[in-house]
Amino acid sequence: MPAYIVFIKEREHDAAAMATYSAAAGPSLGGHTAKPLAYYGAIETLEGPEALGSVIVEFPTIEEARAWYQSDAYQTARAHRFAGADYRVFITQGL
Repeated sequence: MPAYIVFIKEREHDAAAMATYSAAAGPSLGGHTAKPLAYYGAIETLEGPEALGSVIVEFPTIEEARAWYQSDAYQTARAHRFAGADYRVFITQGL
């Protein structure tokens, strides 16, 4: 069953750290079966706090999504995201 990792950017406070994150996050998907579905396109917030950006990545299973998120390559990239912005991130199972 497919799974999706959803990133919701709530606030950015260091553009340089985010540029470093962006340069490392995409390549960290190498070797993983992942399909980006949304990447910082237009957003219309309908409920809740305004989102500044969002990313949705599809994986074949929750386990594979978790394996990518916990990979050394992504953990290195993630440190720059933590320095650069506040996000909500979750994995959800698809149908």
